[in-house]
Amino acid sequence: MARKERAASQTEGAAPDDGFDAKAYLQQGSWRDMDLGLDRTRALLAALGNPQDAYPIVHVAGTNGKGSTSAFIAGILQAAGYDTGLFTSPFILRFNERIQVNRVDISDGELDEVARAVRDAVASIDVHPTAFELITAVALEHFRRRGCDAVVLEVGLGGRLDATNVVVPAACAITSIAFDHMRILGDTLAQIAVEKAGIVKPGVPVVSYRQAPEAQAVIEDACRAAGSVLVSPRFGRIHARQEGFSQVFSYDGIADVRLSLLGTYQPCNAVMAIEVARVLRTRGLAISDDAIKRGLEATRWPGRFELVAASPTTIVDGGHNEQGAAMLASSLRAYFPHRTVTFVAGMLKDKRYRDMVALVAPLAAKVYCVEPPEPERALPAADLAQEFVRAGVADAVACASIADGVHRARTEASPDDVVCCFGSLYSISEVMEALGSSRRDA
Repeated sequence: MARKERAASQTEGAAPDDGFDAKAYLQQGSWRDMDLGLDRTRALLAALGNPQDAYPIVHVAGTNGKGSTSAFIAGILQAAGYDTGLFTSPFILRFNERIQVNRVDISDGELDEVARAVRDAVASIDVHPTAFELITAVALEHFRRRGCDAVVLEVGLGGRLDATNVVVPAACAITSIAFDHMRILGDTLAQIAVEKAGIVKPGVPVVSYRQAPEAQAVIEDACRAAGSVLVSPRFGRIHARQEGFSQVFSYDGIADVRLSLLGTYQPCNAVMAIEVARVLRTRGLAISDDAIKRGLEATRWPGRFELVAASPTTIVDGGHNEQGAAMLASSLRAYFPHRTVTFVAGMLKDKRYRDMVALVAPLAAKVYCVEPPEPERALPAADLAQEFVRAGVADAVACASIADGVHRARTEASPDDVVCCFGSLYSISEVMEALGSSRRDA
């Protein structure tokens, strides 16, 4: 089921009036229809003339931080003078944001044009790709048509059998590995790491977080087998300080980088991008330290500990698993010590939601529980409220909708309180829409 976008889509250019709806075509099916594998994508891209071979690619996998890390890498490449494509998922506010060139979303006209080309290519092969495979092909073809000099490609799910894994990249990056999508990827960190390490290609350098021991061993074995250099950022060399709502850090010769992205964890994601940039230098790309700093400072990324409103201070965060909840709690303590926090929380029932609740409950004065717009996966709001009560939050209530939860949280909180909306990336669009209404009604 396609999620509603925050605003009505724009139309650029005149598309043929034949009833073709690019977004409907690219969002057919649901997450339960996934049939992981690479053969369909290879066949589709071959029918398109293998657009992925037209530019160097950075391939990014991981559980948490891969979206922010991808955005940082793309920002650095753009600052270095390269026309840069960025492919991410899921979308936060608008479907088109998944495919960007130099931070600009693909237009509706471009999307229609490329989706038609992909549809025609599908008609020429013997298999029908999944929705994610279709949108991956659209992204890669769009980047070729736009003449991109470099592309950053975020894995959709796992890595080994993900549609993006048909590419042979210039560099790979693996961010923090944690428990998520266990029904598909496995229920141990080692099993999940096998899927993430599936993006490692012979001779292609890999930049990876220093993982938990069982996951680290898998990454090291994969790199050894592929003859790939493994680079691990030295997070202990990060010197960070908080200046108001900015984080300023220095790392290994690059000084006083002022990040626009909040969150105590973002310097680590930025350092991942620094190390990827240094690897890309060895692959022939001209990237100065000045470009690295400018690219990091210019990076924006929605829904990651994002300050979206004041009085009361309102934060939107896409933390949707146990590790994400832990990082959210750490950031709230760092940025808002001694402040009362009211949560608007909505979680998916296939996540470790009890662990997520336990991590944020000590900070919660009140929780408004909502249901993410994923009917098959959403944890009922009443069930989530009960979990918060069991975790010691006496004031946890189920709300009729996300808009209801946001409105009640902001109107009942005092101006000095903090309202934090979190639990699922899929909820952010409706949260932002509700915040717009809430501010207009105030």
